[in-house]
Amino acid sequence: MASLFPAISLVFFVFSILSTAHSSTIGVDYISRLLEIQERERASPSVQVAAARGVLRRLLPSYSSVFEFRIVSKEQCGGESCFIIKNHRSFTRPGAPEILISGVTGVEVLAGLHWYLKYWCGSHISWEKTGGAQLNSIPNLGSLPRVQDTGILVQRPIPWNYYQNAVTSSYTFAWWDWERWEKEIDWMALHGINLPLAFTGQEAIWQKVFKKFNISEVDLDDFFGGPAFLAWSRMGNLHRWGGPLPQSWLDQQLILQKKIITRMYELGMNPVLPAFSGNVPAALANIFPSAKIARLGNWFSVKSDLRWCCTYLLDATDPLFIEIGRAFIEQQIKEYGRTGHIYNCDTFDENTPPSDEPDYISALGAAVFKGMQSGDNDAVWLIQGWLFSYDPFWRPPQMKALLHSVPVGRLVVLDLFAEVKPIWITSEQFYGVPYIWCMLHNFAGNIEMYGILDSIASGPVEARTSENSTMVGVGMSMEGIEQNPVVYDLMSEMAFQHKKVDVKAWIDLYSTRRYGRSDPLIQDAWNVLYHTVYNCTDGAYDKNRDVIVAFPDVDPFLISLRHKRYHHNGKPISRRAVLKENSDSYDHPHLWYSTSEFLRALEFFITSGEELSGSNTYSYDLVDLTRQALAKYANELFLKIIESYQSNDVNGVANLSQKFLDLVEDMDTLLACHEGFLLGPWLESAKQLAEDKEQERQFEWNARTQITMWFDNTEDEASLLRDYGNKYWSGLLLDYYGPRAAIYFKYLMSSLENGHGFPLKDWRREWIKLTNNWQKSRNNFPVDSNGNALIISRWLYEKYLRSPDTYHH
Repeated sequence: MASLFPAISLVFFVFSILSTAHSSTIGVDYISRLLEIQERERASPSVQVAAARGVLRRLLPSYSSVFEFRIVSKEQCGGESCFIIKNHRSFTRPGAPEILISGVTGVEVLAGLHWYLKYWCGSHISWEKTGGAQLNSIPNLGSLPRVQDTGILVQRPIPWNYYQNAVTSSYTFAWWDWERWEKEIDWMALHGINLPLAFTGQEAIWQKVFKKFNISEVDLDDFFGGPAFLAWSRMGNLHRWGGPLPQSWLDQQLILQKKIITRMYELGMNPVLPAFSGNVPAALANIFPSAKIARLGNWFSVKSDLRWCCTYLLDATDPLFIEIGRAFIEQQIKEYGRTGHIYNCDTFDENTPPSDEPDYISALGAAVFKGMQSGDNDAVWLIQGWLFSYDPFWRPPQMKALLHSVPVGRLVVLDLFAEVKPIWITSEQFYGVPYIWCMLHNFAGNIEMYGILDSIASGPVEARTSENSTMVGVGMSMEGIEQNPVVYDLMSEMAFQHKKVDVKAWIDLYSTRRYGRSDPLIQDAWNVLYHTVYNCTDGAYDKNRDVIVAFPDVDPFLISLRHKRYHHNGKPISRRAVLKENSDSYDHPHLWYSTSEFLRALEFFITSGEELSGSNTYSYDLVDLTRQALAKYANELFLKIIESYQSNDVNGVANLSQKFLDLVEDMDTLLACHEGFLLGPWLESAKQLAEDKEQERQFEWNARTQITMWFDNTEDEASLLRDYGNKYWSGLLLDYYGPRAAIYFKYLMSSLENGHGFPLKDWRREWIKLTNNWQKSRNNFPVDSNGNALIISRWLYEKYLRSPDTYHH
């Protein structure tokens, strides 16, 4: 393999980025002052090199002596941030360094290392849960591939590479310890991330700040959400739900945050800290009765339960707002010893202003920024552009009023969903305000093979090279990580790509890198995946609503059965039922590709299994493909059950329902074959952060609730957010999703046998009770995988998918 990848890498660079052209935009000019400050205040070269070498030791301990790292100036990079890969002058001496990698920061150095490992050594790096790193293709010491004699210089076309979403901290990071965080920061650096959110531990900072305003710890018990719901209590969507937070949690999370911040700074990153948005404890209204504090409306609570709904917002124009804003910024700087001067604040995210008068909105924006600036004179406000996507309140006059309320260059917008719904196009580049092109991609950490590779490979380039572009970065703003590694591999590269990427050529290399060998069938499979699951162009939000993980809470007669003939490989197959498209009773499963075409990819994977079965990356992908195929099959099977029910076919309902439940059980067995699809680690990591049995019960309830009911419910009314955080995890299917479906099928049967209508209220009460009991249960689940993915996948393919009648789309 050693001779294969250097040749491939040269081909890759023909259509890639050997460009040193100046790529700055108007937006970059606007933020130049901040960039200069950050460069001045960056950790010393020796600190950054030491931190980068730490990453190398953790990734490739036996290769730590063969790479030399250096920090260089922008001038040596042609005036931009870059990395440079060269053959080391001592390359020919035994035991001497072989490759020299230089970069403007530790992040660029490690991005250069990753680039070299990818395109000269044919390796691949992803999250451990998605298969981890494929490093077997790296040649032995003393035999590392040489680059061209002049070296390789790769510039960033745009300064920033942003990472995270305000809710990733809850959907993914909620239970992480330092060991897991260190791995993630390593992953960030290797993927070129230099602008990550750093939201951990802020509750301990708020406790100290609010104490200055006479807010007691008891008052804060009602203010902070539980560990799995902190993202939404921070945004003012809810309070106390899942709480109160133990003092030990507050203290330990602050200690963890200081480690996170320190490592990010050592690598040359600029962590984004939180700023005050106006979200305040209820007690503040009593302590400051003249303050302009409004109680917000209900946010998804079923009965507007005041125990956790309807939070309090301090008007930004009130003088108290600036006082609290300043105190919060100053306390963070005091705790951390420094700042990157970028602060995230989303006062208006899902909180619409009380007036649409542009002058009022402008005054609000100016006051929010003043709260930051009073604590840090060099502050820059980073705002999520999500509100411009979904809230019709934000028409052009209102958008302009907010965006222009802050001096140019002191506000940066995240175009959060740019791969599907870019705002930069419709807003004249955010009306002249700098922005970051972001890929949202994932909601709630749902598991679904999905992506838009063509949009990722071209969108950032089109935005950056457009007329009067104010773009200043690219970013990944997913709600949950550890899924679809191909999407994040490509998106992270766009931080260094000057031209649009040829996805077909890129995907061929990806499959070779991911498994450490070239396999024609696997390349064919990935070409199918590229044109099916990774080619979603319908503009829909991909929130996973598959029947298994988001079971329809609906009367079966509200499911309309429209009969059509569909085709599998060109041959007519039986008629199919489809979910009633005009019913608002529940969300319908998302299907945007030919399932019969997708099945070909799975067949190719299974056929190549004997050659690749030892690969962890292959095992993850095989389980994921099989899961995806079976999930869509389950949606069809459910419709067959409904069709039988509406035809009064008792035997049909009985037989097909049992087949559905068998399928759920079999899928649980499949998912158990890889550690990336297990419930156990999520629950155990929650319990391991507890200091006593009471905390253990509370933390586990938080963990179980987020992935099932999510928010509050009554005996006969489920949470409005139920199943939003659903997961295809072994343990969850067998212990919860299967039993829930069984209840529905039981009532279908009793309805037919007794000749009465479907007892919707009885079904609803029973499944809600099941869910609430499951949230409180304490049974343990495996944390290690079990089973042979290839054997199980092959068995399930033969059992459920081989028939040409399987799919209709």
